[in-house]
Amino acid sequence: MFARLNTRWPRLAGLALSAPLCLALLSGCASPTPADYASQTPVLDLRSYFNGPMSAQGLFTDRSGKVVRRFSVALNGRWEGDEGVLEEDFVYSDGERQRRVWHLRQLPDGRYTGRADDVVGEAVGQAAGNALNWHYTLRLPVDGTVYEVQFNDWMYLMDAHVMLNKAAMRKFGFQLGEVTLAFYKP
Repeated sequence: MFARLNTRWPRLAGLALSAPLCLALLSGCASPTPADYASQTPVLDLRSYFNGPMSAQGLFTDRSGKVVRRFSVALNGRWEGDEGVLEEDFVYSDGERQRRVWHLRQLPDGRYTGRADDVVGEAVGQAAGNALNWHYTLRLPVDGTVYEVQFNDWMYLMDAHVMLNKAAMRKFGFQLGEVTLAFYKP
């Protein structure tokens, strides 16, 4: 019996030693949270940044990383207290134009909500430090069909003028692609 145990011991010991390593690797794959950026500056205040005119340039990449579409956006925001309106006018590289009007609300503790005509339900967001993380479902028209696509949208304030935005798009849990956007506020 001991001989049998001795032959199994190296495998058991290897498993026991590799379990903490596996847990450490898996915990390293955890998604970031807004709290991870709480100490980062400059502090992002949506009411301040999305107030007045600004512009943005962006692109959509598919799962493989290939650029599928490029676009420009003219934006204009205004706030009254904790309620804001952000108008976005998109012009795509193929000439298509699109307009989205966000109705935003600032809540306590860095939380935000937003609504737009092509957003299903309500977007929810959390800001901390220089970052904001939005989650929402967007009705996305593609070749005459409208798909409901989930966005995990991260915005990072770089300085008083520049904010970078990276959004992962998913459908049924599968990543469809990413949107990368650079905002510029004069």
